[in-house]
Amino acid sequence: MALYCRKNGRNVNRLGITVSGKIGNAVVRNRIRRRLKEIYRLNEASLLPGYDLVLVARMKSRFAKYAELNGDFIKLSRKLGVYGADK
Repeated sequence: MALYCRKNGRNVNRLGITVSGKIGNAVVRNRIRRRLKEIYRLNEASLLPGYDLVLVARMKSRFAKYAELNGDFIKLSRKLGVYGADK
């Protein structure tokens, strides 16, 4: 997965999720989308406020386990400096 972020000038975060049609049919894409929404929901309290976040699912997301996706999200959030639980 890829994660893009940008300050939005507000006091809340906004989330966007994209899953390409190349990844699979609608059932597969929606399952990936639901997993990514849940991962964000569970980690939302640990994120710094005021960012627009865009999650882009890659082909490996189709076969990845939930724990892998969660770990990747946390790793990418820390790399971008929006994961505030450590600070």
